[in-house]
Amino acid sequence: MTEYGRGPGSEPWHPEDPLYGDGGWGGQQAHAGQQSPYGGQPQEYPEQQQSQQYGDWGDGGQSAYGQQPQYDQYGQQHPEPQYDEYGRPRYEQQYASQQQQHQQQPQQQGYGDGGWDTGAHPPAQYPADPSDPYGQQPAAFGAEQPDFYGTSEAYPPPEPPGRRRSEPEPRRDDWDPGPDQGEHAFFAGGDADAEDDAAGRGRGDRRGGRGGKSKKGRNGVACLVVCLVLGGGAAGVAYFGYQFYQERFGAAPDYAGDGNGEQVTVSIPRGAGGSTIGQELKRKGVVKSVDAFIAAQQSNPNGKSIQDGAYTLQKEMSAESAVELLLNPKSRSNLIIAEGKRNVDVYKMIDKQLGVAQGTTAKVAKTEWKSLGLPDWAVNHKNVKDPLEGFLYPSSYSAAKGQKPADVLKQMVARADEQYKRIGLEEKAEGLGLDGPWQLLTVASLVQAEGKTHDDFRMMSEVVYNRLKPTNTETNQKLQFDSSFNYLMGQSKIHISESEINSNMDPYNTYTNRGLPPGPIGNPGEEALQAALTPTKDGWIYFVATDGVSKTEFAKTHDEFLKLKEKFDASSGN
Repeated sequence: MTEYGRGPGSEPWHPEDPLYGDGGWGGQQAHAGQQSPYGGQPQEYPEQQQSQQYGDWGDGGQSAYGQQPQYDQYGQQHPEPQYDEYGRPRYEQQYASQQQQHQQQPQQQGYGDGGWDTGAHPPAQYPADPSDPYGQQPAAFGAEQPDFYGTSEAYPPPEPPGRRRSEPEPRRDDWDPGPDQGEHAFFAGGDADAEDDAAGRGRGDRRGGRGGKSKKGRNGVACLVVCLVLGGGAAGVAYFGYQFYQERFGAAPDYAGDGNGEQVTVSIPRGAGGSTIGQELKRKGVVKSVDAFIAAQQSNPNGKSIQDGAYTLQKEMSAESAVELLLNPKSRSNLIIAEGKRNVDVYKMIDKQLGVAQGTTAKVAKTEWKSLGLPDWAVNHKNVKDPLEGFLYPSSYSAAKGQKPADVLKQMVARADEQYKRIGLEEKAEGLGLDGPWQLLTVASLVQAEGKTHDDFRMMSEVVYNRLKPTNTETNQKLQFDSSFNYLMGQSKIHISESEINSNMDPYNTYTNRGLPPGPIGNPGEEALQAALTPTKDGWIYFVATDGVSKTEFAKTHDEFLKLKEKFDASSGN
């Protein structure tokens, strides 16, 4: 079978020919008549020629394509190493053959026969001792260097491995590392006393010079140190393990009883869960841990029904007692704002709830209204009596002694802004023919103030929009609402004389001014807001509270209005 790289008719391989290649990629020349592996042409030189090798030199490595011959620094091929009966290489015959070849060749410059001529003469080569197989090789790092010049100070060259005498291995009993070197018998896994007995006479003598009890003393100290370290580590592991168990599986820290008698006000924000409530209670010193409160809340069937607001509790209460008080309406210190309340009345309620002097909250609202969280569309309107009017949203708020009026007002403004965004007050105003959400809020406040029942809110809303139309010839775009005049006067009257109304030209007087008042006249609730967004379309333009209390009737023409007015006069005794 033809080998890779050899042409047909090539001569068989002779092991004794060190220069013969196998036709691989090493660039070696074949015998005469052998064809090139690339062109099929015979080589130019019939004799065997020495070729350049660029493989691994002297490391005994294998080529990628089979066994490649090895070469020394003169470009000569190393013969295959011979081994003795113990598997050790024989160096004497190989080295003699190499020395004979070296002496027959002239000294050359560069590397092999194809090196570069740098102009420098190579160092002189001296024949080496045939018995030294390493005579022409550089010594390894840190090894003894051979004496090439025969000086008296030079070290004798090392003997070849074949001639070296085997030295007996040192006995363990004859070596003592000393007090500062080596491992102690305790750490080496042995027993110091046992070694003393096994060492016998030679070891005992040396120990006697240093003191026979020193090592045993060190053994005891080492044992003591190790025991202390292991004991301390075990104690630490036990402590932290106990802490971990307590945190993960033990009962949460908790107080006992109904408190220490010291009252404290706790504000529960809207939509707060058990974790938020527990953190607030722990911050105020009511419960000892959040986990204890959460566990007590979960064990109570009504624990999830805790409402937002201000609660009066005691410090250092058990978590179970805290949950029960939070579910008790008597402990709740909340301020409830009804629908349609004017700001002036809300301010008085806040003063009373917080226990501050009357007029305190009204003063804060007047001086700090810009910092209470109003949206941009609710500021910079002309002739407005109170910029916060319409933004103290009807709801329940936490307000107890110790709180500041500004904090309560911020709660209310934030709740109003949240609700107005939810219903899309700003986006829907333009579709109703109004100039922004401020006017839409004003319409809702009028509907809230004039409507007597929730059923007539949408009809009242249509009355407002129909009277604002430029085509309104019945009232000439005048609303003529008593509620806006009463807001202006700070009163709530049903019977208002025409002379009183017609003599007042304030922008809030809708009898003497066209269009909407400058701003809201109260705080509308959810239903009034929805009615302002979705009025009826039945053509209502008049309304009269025929019973003067809760019954409101609507009319589309002026004649119908006059009939309703007669009913009102009859019921009121006019």
